[in-house]
Amino acid sequence: MLSLSDLPIRDDLRGKEPYGAPQLDVDVALNVNENSHPVPPSVVDAVRRAIDAELSGLNRYPDREFTRLRELLLTYVQEFARRQSADGATPVGGLTADWLWAANGSNEVLSHILQAFGGPGRTALGFVPSYSMHPLISESTGARWIAVDRGADFGLDADTAVAAVREHQPDVVFLCTPNNPTGGRLRTEVIEAVLNASTGIVIVDEAYAEFARPGYTTAVHLLPQHPRLVISRTMSKAFAFAGARLGYAIAHPALIDALRLVRLPYHLSALTQAAACAALEHTPALLENVEALITERDRMVTALDQRGFDVAETDSNFVLFGGVADPALLWERLLDAGVLIRDIGIPGHLRVNAGTPAETSAFIDAITAIVAAHPDTLENS
Repeated sequence: MLSLSDLPIRDDLRGKEPYGAPQLDVDVALNVNENSHPVPPSVVDAVRRAIDAELSGLNRYPDREFTRLRELLLTYVQEFARRQSADGATPVGGLTADWLWAANGSNEVLSHILQAFGGPGRTALGFVPSYSMHPLISESTGARWIAVDRGADFGLDADTAVAAVREHQPDVVFLCTPNNPTGGRLRTEVIEAVLNASTGIVIVDEAYAEFARPGYTTAVHLLPQHPRLVISRTMSKAFAFAGARLGYAIAHPALIDALRLVRLPYHLSALTQAAACAALEHTPALLENVEALITERDRMVTALDQRGFDVAETDSNFVLFGGVADPALLWERLLDAGVLIRDIGIPGHLRVNAGTPAETSAFIDAITAIVAAHPDTLENS
């Protein structure tokens, strides 16, 4: 039987594993940081009407520049910045729709950036542990991936970050805030220090920004002074729109022009654009469950701490917890109880995303029962 090794695949791809979290039929799936709340009926109706309006015109190509979508994304970016400004963050000004880009999920946004600024003979650097797709996307373009370890507490300070950038002189730097899978934020001074030290593109991945605790500051206000900065976001998490696959970037228009060179023609279908526009026109309804998810995240943090686990600080919709004697075994026992979480490969740790109140209760009940029945679940038991 023909296997992958029999095909003339690129040498740099041999032996690699594709990205893929388990997709299992379980009662409680808390492993891929989805928004557990369904799309509200009012938004479902709006999306349905928007898609229906496009169906008779599917013989024509979609708007290649997704003009309306970019305008709506700009409105949201500005509104998010205004809310932060009210909390003491730096206000944002001077942005227009030319500063926005969109693609089929934030992974395609990142792919466009790496196709334009990475590639053979170039390097991409990230601070690990972080989002596992960053190296996969980088290497898929032929760029060499450079991993720099975070501190023991998974934090990242400006001195460490700047030293790594100066040593390796990467063409692309990834900064993830809030960071996946650890959950913590970066201070603005760390981002600014990297921008000042780097001669390449700096990507700030803000996929979980809407879930951050008070005091979090988006990097959007840094854009006017830093034309090599690009911020990546998604509608998959806070917007509960993962199935629609819509990610976006905010960057200087010249950087956006570079992405046009590598995107496939008409890469955003008319149906995707229609659905995303309808969703953005109903942003308050889609985001109404963000606070509810934050409440459930914090409930998980409290419960895990009370049961003896080491819980990482989190500004995301998920919780990383350590002190696990055998992560694979605890993962299996939770699965046996009908709860699917994520083993992300960090020794002694597992990750679980916030769910509905019922899902959160199911996770807490399951892990409570497991620890009671198996005290050796905890590393320090």
